[in-house]
Amino acid sequence: MLNFASLPPLSLYVHIPWCVRKCPYCDFNSHAAREKIPEQQYVDALLRDLEQDLPRAWGRTVHSIFIGGGTPSLFSPAAIDRLLSALRARLPLDQDVEITLEANPGTVELERFKGFREAGVNRLSIGVQSFEPEKLKALGRVHGREEALHAAEAARAAGFDNFNLDLMFGLPQQTPDEALADIRTAIGLQPSHLSVYQLTLEPNTLFHAQPPALPDDDSAWEMQNRLQAELAAADYRQYEISAYAKPGYECRHNLNYWTFGDYLGIGAGAHAKITDAGGITRLWKLKQPNDYLRAAGTPAGIGGADKLLREHIVTEFMMNALRITAGFPSRLFAERTGLPISVVAKPLEQAERDGLIGWDAQSLRPTETGLRFLNNLVALF
Repeated sequence: MLNFASLPPLSLYVHIPWCVRKCPYCDFNSHAAREKIPEQQYVDALLRDLEQDLPRAWGRTVHSIFIGGGTPSLFSPAAIDRLLSALRARLPLDQDVEITLEANPGTVELERFKGFREAGVNRLSIGVQSFEPEKLKALGRVHGREEALHAAEAARAAGFDNFNLDLMFGLPQQTPDEALADIRTAIGLQPSHLSVYQLTLEPNTLFHAQPPALPDDDSAWEMQNRLQAELAAADYRQYEISAYAKPGYECRHNLNYWTFGDYLGIGAGAHAKITDAGGITRLWKLKQPNDYLRAAGTPAGIGGADKLLREHIVTEFMMNALRITAGFPSRLFAERTGLPISVVAKPLEQAERDGLIGWDAQSLRPTETGLRFLNNLVALF
């Protein structure tokens, strides 16, 4: 029996599945827009979807909203304004709710960013990936270096003091010097946040079927060490394996995921995690946009739902929380899983013996070795 003293914080994820072109490394639910995007009908579907989900969140305040994709910046500011106005009418939002919208530099213009800002978006996440033209071409991106630079400048000019740049390293035939040059260019644009991921070959992607030549492990490790040192020197604090922020600009939405908070998910293929007296439920919506448009807001629009078993709750909590570089209070385990921390005493002791964590009654923190070999650490649970 799970025992929750209180419910975790609640966020909302909104998925917009269309993009200009499907990138060969992308395993997200994204679909190249081959004809005009039905944005009005899709917003209608999102609102029907939300209204069906409202009973799962009665009386709970939403602390963050993340509009992801796909490429949400393909939607007009008017459509985003209509969406956010409708969300405010249906959900109690935190007074300083964080509202993030993902943007692709190939779909950016200053007036569009100003429109998103006026609609209530207060944080942008811009998918740059690299500033090197050859690397962008290899990644199948629709933008070039100048468009990437312009996107960051337009974000600031539109009034966004809080914006993220997404970058990758370990790109096809990339050298450590090239990876460091990307980081230095990004730092020069003065974003409040940087997400820096190593390129991985995910199943069901073109890169997985036709793998490009990637740097070897030693070279990728050198890239990671050098970029981390560069970011630290520029006062970007690493607070999660792939996330770096100026003080006070950590992404609240992602922190809620990593600390095993709850979230509603609306949109094609969107996932949700909801805690109640009966346990923890994961559910997801139909993945294909046309199927979703037809069925959103009805039982047929739900792709599936699972009540998490105890062992899955433990694994998912650890898989998320151990990504946080500063660790977490030991009490958080019981608060978010409904289980006493004693249920993981043996793997915790093993992880400590292996030098992967530091652990006491007050807190639990992955060591530098634990962060480097996170898969091995999580496997203990």
